[in-house]
This record gives sequence, C-alpha cells and structure tokens, in this order.
Amino acid sequence: MLNTMRNPIGMLPAGLLLVLVASSCNNKKDSPGLEYMPDMYRGPAIEAYVDYGQDPYYFGDSLAEAQRGTPSARLPVAGTIPFADKEEDAAYNFPYPYPNTPEGYEEAGLNLHNPIPMTTASVEQGKALYEIFCMHCHGATGKGDGGVVAKGGYPPPPAYDSPQLKDLPEGKMFHSLTFGKNIAMGPHASQLNHQERWLIIEYVKYLQHDGKMPGEATAAATTDSTATAPAAQ
Repeated sequence: MLNTMRNPIGMLPAGLLLVLVASSCNNKKDSPGLEYMPDMYRGPAIEAYVDYGQDPYYFGDSLAEAQRGTPSARLPVAGTIPFADKEEDAAYNFPYPYPNTPEGYEEAGLNLHNPIPMTTASVEQGKALYEIFCMHCHGATGKGDGGVVAKGGYPPPPAYDSPQLKDLPEGKMFHSLTFGKNIAMGPHASQLNHQERWLIIEYVKYLQHDGKMPGEATAAATTDSTATAPAAQ
C-alpha cells in the first residue's frame, strides 16, 4: 500500500518561503517590505551639517548616536566668545577690538601687549611656528632673506633689526599678523590663533635681540660697554 502521508520535513522550505513572503507585505505604500541586507544596495542617507560621531565599535552606540544628532556646522551667534577650559586661556578668545585701518594699527601699537611671559619654552614654541609660517620670506634669522626672496626673486621684507622694525611695538606686530601688511604680507588670522600669533612675536623679539632673551641681551650690552669704556684718568 502506498504511503499517502506527506513528509513534514519536506514541507519546511515551502513554509519558510510563505512566512517570508507574508512578513514582507504590509499596508504602508512607501515601505519596501522586508529587505535582505539593505546596506548592500541602499546607500545610507547622510544629513548635511551633522556630526556623525565616533565609531560605535570603539566608543559604544550611545556616544555615537548622541554625536550623530549634534549639528556640527552651525554658525555661532554674533559676539559669541568661545569657552576656555583654563582661565588663563580666556583672553585669547575675545574678539580683536581694532579695525583694519591706519588708526586701528596705531591703537594696537599703543594698547596691545603680549599676555604670554617670555620664557625659553615660549620662544621655542614661537620658533616652531615661525619656521612654518614666516621663515620663507623673513629668513631663518629675520634678515629678510628667506627662500622666496633668495630664489624666487621677490622683494625682501625689512630685517627685524632694521630701523623700520627694530623698535616696532608688539601690538603693531600682532595687528600685522592679523590683517597683513602692505601687498606682500597677507593676513594670518585664519592660520594662526591669538596665542600662536603672540608666540611668533616672542620669537621675533628674540631674533631682534641677536638670539638672546631680552634680559641677557641687556646684560651683554652693558658688559661690552663697560669693557670698552676708557679708564678714568
């Protein structure tokens, strides 16, 4: 007699197919239904001006999701002052008060002073920045003989120890770094923040004193003048 009972195991593939087809159907017209590995063929929607955050594999889903919902390119309100973690850094965040005019240049020379104490460490920091942003024109020792002058044929800027710059107030130096000077020197406010500009100025002052700290240069000059002074009769 033939066995008329069907094998239930043989019915499994058909049953699973029926479940999958049924689950992929819903009453939402815009829904594609159940999709198998949609990231393989449907690119993720990227929202403009949103920070998509850290990789959740390393930092966790909660941090990544919080950062993904945070706008990253929204302009601050006019007059907003950035927050500084350290109180001593707050002065670098205030808006620059002097306009890009001859009057602003003179006011900066009278009223603006370097807030960073001149130390060996700050001079070294200024030197590193100077070699990136200034040396190509002003030269390694501030003589106005940088590479674009020696090899490029551009007119040399005044040497730092020249009558034009030797006694230039540091406020005017900062103003020139911020807005540029004449045609040859462009503004550096977008490349250097306030603190970095002051560090470069410290190194410029170091070069103006023949590679010595101001106190050392004064002591050396006093010693030289004493040594060369004629003996009292």
